Amino acid sequence: MSHRRRILVALLAVTTACPLSAETLREALVKAYQTNPTITGARAGQRATDESVPIARSRGLPAVNTTAQYNEFLETASNSFTSPRRQFSAGLTLSVPIYQGGAVRNSTLAAETRVAAGQSGLRDTEQSVFSQTVAAYMNVIRDSAIVALNRKQVGVLRTNLEATRDRFQIGDLTRTDVAQSESRLALAQGQLEQAQSNLIGSKENYIQLVGTAPVALEPPPPLPNLPGSADMAVTVALDGNPGLAAAKQRRDASAFDVKTARAGRLPKLSAVGSENYTDYLGSLGNLGTGATGVSQTSRSTTVGLQASIPIFQGGLPGAQVRQAQALESQAIETVTATERNIVAQTRSAYAAWQASNQLIASSEAAVAASSLSLEGVRAENSVGTRSILDILNAEQELLNAQTNLVAARRNAYVAGFSLLAAMGKAGVQDLGLDGGPLYDPQVNYRRVRRSVNDWASDPKPAPVATRTVDTVAQTPALIGPAAN
Repeated sequence: MSHRRRILVALLAVTTACPLSAETLREALVKAYQTNPTITGARAGQRATDESVPIARSRGLPAVNTTAQYNEFLETASNSFTSPRRQFSAGLTLSVPIYQGGAVRNSTLAAETRVAAGQSGLRDTEQSVFSQTVAAYMNVIRDSAIVALNRKQVGVLRTNLEATRDRFQIGDLTRTDVAQSESRLALAQGQLEQAQSNLIGSKENYIQLVGTAPVALEPPPPLPNLPGSADMAVTVALDGNPGLAAAKQRRDASAFDVKTARAGRLPKLSAVGSENYTDYLGSLGNLGTGATGVSQTSRSTTVGLQASIPIFQGGLPGAQVRQAQALESQAIETVTATERNIVAQTRSAYAAWQASNQLIASSEAAVAASSLSLEGVRAENSVGTRSILDILNAEQELLNAQTNLVAARRNAYVAGFSLLAAMGKAGVQDLGLDGGPLYDPQVNYRRVRRSVNDWASDPKPAPVATRTVDTVAQTPALIGPAAN
């Protein structure tokens, strides 16, 4: 095996080795899907949006009300012979809306459209969290590899310094050579400290998103179905991005709001019926005047139609219509802004993915060349044609090339996943996250959309997402392939 091939194989082992008890990217995504508070909070918000449909429908359903009243008349007119001293009354009223000017129908359609928009928004939120989780996962792998490379570099420079001091003792090198080696070692130790700090930060960010501390992380699987061109990616994104779908559905809902507002100046018709009962509790016609034979109870039943025809409301309906139209205009502009954002995100992600893939190839060549260069410089130094500084520079170039290769692999994967997310291809179904029951927002919607139970309620809200306060503070211990 050639030296160049050995270098590439060794570096590949740093970034692709797979321990037996490792955590996979899919397992991390399942944890985020089940316990991330952003996702669980969005689900609760969607359940609240679901309730807007039965609320809108209730305005078009019959309403039944009962009333009861007891009165004690402390003082009555002296010339009234039939005034009771006390009275108990009860009534039952039924109102059935017949025509509401289209307000109920349009407000219900608006609510149903907003439920669909909320479900699209929930998928968008899930994809956003998945993208963040993938980036956090790859950051831990990248930073672990960079820490490993820097630790190795510190060890090499420490050995170099010891060798340089030995050669200085026998007069083979100067004090300047020793100082240069000491300087490079100090710089490398500083870079190692910074790399370890970055690794700790990446681990804590992973905990924030996934809910648990990262353990040995497996290399991620290849990304499927990446587009062949930026235009192809944009075409798919405009058709499948859930954020854009949600914006369009909210725009459609705002159009129904305008129709609902216009109904405020139209007549309304309802069928009404009532049953009333009054009991004077034996106090009617019993004032000592001799009045007798007066019934102490009364009952009445009425049915009819009740029409309400607005004539002047102080400009309220007009203001409500104009307000709804302005909000519809805002929703239309939001669709355009969202579309722009998705086009930009998709093209940028595609360009970043392409650039990172090219950078991987160039970094692999740079690593091989830098390794060969370092080996040659060391050999030439042994015969006196290269200085210690030349060796130190070659070692630093190799470290830079290796670091760039690790970063390029991370960036390529994250950019590729971001591209899939922008195209709407990074959802739960696309990723096959069957590590537990999947959340179906339609289940709750079907449960409540036709509910007419005034006394229904759900269990007392309780936390769903896991807390991370009990996780231990992270250390720069290596995780993933770099730890092997």
